[in-house]
Amino acid sequence: MGRYATEPENPTKSCKARGSDLRVHFKNTREAAQAIKHMHLRKAMKYLKDVILKKQIVPFRRYNGGVGRKAQAKNHHAAGSQGRWPKKSAEILLELLKNAESNAEVKMLNTDALVIDHIQVNAAAKIRRRTYRAHGRINPYMSSPCHIEIILTEKDDAVPKAEDEKEKKKVSQKKLKKQKMKQALQGGE
Repeated sequence: MGRYATEPENPTKSCKARGSDLRVHFKNTREAAQAIKHMHLRKAMKYLKDVILKKQIVPFRRYNGGVGRKAQAKNHHAAGSQGRWPKKSAEILLELLKNAESNAEVKMLNTDALVIDHIQVNAAAKIRRRTYRAHGRINPYMSSPCHIEIILTEKDDAVPKAEDEKEKKKVSQKKLKKQKMKQALQGGE
């Protein structure tokens, strides 16, 4: 069990999950992970299921060379409206989220209040294969697997501020002096 890139602020209110050397494209997975970062667990799971069904798109922001433009990507304000539906990446991330959710249930956390606090995708060691080319040559045929780590944190519901009396409007020193002078003049008559 290796170390995570970061540790949660409150370990009792958070849970972790990770996958190593996963046979899924690093670049696609990185973009999908960035799309679900800071989402609530339920919303992220629904989003990834929609990506698999091509109902929602993953905006490609960093690794976007040669990525086609799609109308759905405009909803995410992706530069150049670039996006894709990386099915395999979405499936792997969905499995990891389910794993993290079951880890949360073991720790007796409220699964409805879980938020993806940290998600990181690192490139793993490439797997070498070879492809045969014309005139007896051989070229590399590499795969780009990745490591993924997720930390879910239980967020407290935002407590609304108690409504106090109307806050007194701040008055400048100059205005206060004017008011005092007016009262002194009126009181003097």
